[in-house]
Amino acid sequence: MGGFSLYHWLIFVVVVSPIVVGVLLLGLQKPVCIFHAESGLVKTGYIGYSWTYLLFGWFVPLLRGEVGVALMHLLITIVSAGLSQLIFAFIYNRQYMNRMLTSGWRLEPADANYELAKRVLYIRSEMGAL
Repeated sequence: MGGFSLYHWLIFVVVVSPIVVGVLLLGLQKPVCIFHAESGLVKTGYIGYSWTYLLFGWFVPLLRGEVGVALMHLLITIVSAGLSQLIFAFIYNRQYMNRMLTSGWRLEPADANYELAKRVLYIRSEMGAL
């Protein structure tokens, strides 16, 4: 009765592999400061693999204030029986940052992850910063 069976190891691999693959391909989720020049608001954006999305799914865009995106993700999660959560964990942070940067938000140049964020988000000019 002791030890793991092949079935247990298979479940373990299925559960852990998206996290391992995500971190290896995209790196750990890192915060990056963004600001809105017109309003003076400051937020934290994220780059890298979204382990928070993997765990909490459509609640992540909801808590970040993206109600429409959250509802769309909820619908996709229901239709896909939760499998979309595995895929969105790879792309959500990049999509969120792209939405922010194309709607008046800018990367904070003094942030420790500024250069990494520019590289990850493919920002070549200083358009992403003020």
